[in-house]
Parts: sequence; C-alpha cells; structure tokens
Amino acid sequence: MAASALTSGTWNLDASHSEVGFSVRHAGISKVRGSFTEFDATLTVGETLADSSVVANVQTGSVNTKDENRDGHLKSADFFDSEQFPAMTFKSTGLKGDSDEFVLVGELTIRGVAKEVELEVELGGQAVDAFGATRAGFYATTTISRKEFGITWNAALEAGGVLVSDKVKIEIDASFVLPAAA
Repeated sequence: MAASALTSGTWNLDASHSEVGFSVRHAGISKVRGSFTEFDATLTVGETLADSSVVANVQTGSVNTKDENRDGHLKSADFFDSEQFPAMTFKSTGLKGDSDEFVLVGELTIRGVAKEVELEVELGGQAVDAFGATRAGFYATTTISRKEFGITWNAALEAGGVLVSDKVKIEIDASFVLPAAA
C-alpha cells in the first residue's frame, strides 16, 4: 500500500501500540537502549501527501533505560533537563517520495533547540481491526547528533574515547487510529 492511499482525516496515535525508542553507543563497546513511556502524536492525512503532516510530543521525564540511576542522570541538566524542558517535539515540514517507504522531513526540538531532521519511514499499511477501527502503522528511524541540541555532557575513558557517543539512533513504531465518523 502506498502512503498516498491512506484515508484522509485526522488520525490519533494509539500509544499502547506504539513505541519511541533510542540507542546510543556506550564506552565505545556496546549500545544502551531506552524508550519513552509518555508521548502523543497527531497525523493529518490530506488529499495528497504534500497536504499531510504529523505533530508529536515526547515527555523527556518519561525516559526509561531500565536503570533508575541512568534515567535520573538523563533527566538532569546534563542531558534532557526535563524540569526546564519537559517535552521534545517534532513537526513535519515535508515529505520526499510517495511509496510505502519515504522520508519525512521536519523540525525536531530538544532542550529548546530546533533542527531539521529526516526520518526514513516505512508504511506498515492500513487496516480495519477486529473492533471496526481503521488503523495505520509506521516505522521510522533517524540518527541525530546530540551535540547539535546542546547535549554535550561526557566523560573521558582511560583507554581513550568517551563514555557516550554523540550519535543517537531514534526508532519509532507508531500505530494511528482514525476516529469513527460521527
């Protein structure tokens, strides 16, 4: 199914069937993975893909790496500064391509710093579920430089290099539901 065949309308994110995750190289030898437990998004599908858009918000204080101490550090001013910047946002500004795999261009804001990013998106499809709800699924990924968003904390390693890589891979599995017509 091509993205251009999606039903027009305003779709709501089904957070219980979605995930916002990330991975970053740790100590130069392994990857640490994490996710956010609180997020929302709205997908507006227009008559054409050019008329479509997505807006998403992720609560930085909901970060979960399965380590309370690390999560606390990530919420601190060294990283997300969740107290001052409780959300990071994404607002699409355009699309490249029109098939089941395309690039979503938009503005990602973290810690008050906005940068253009490109998400490689794969459309899982559109279907009516067993309860009559119209759903669409997407998988998106991008890699960002955390330094570009003012997240520069690090620690030097004895053998050389640094504790936390600059590059962060973001992976999103999103399930959207089209509200039933009134």
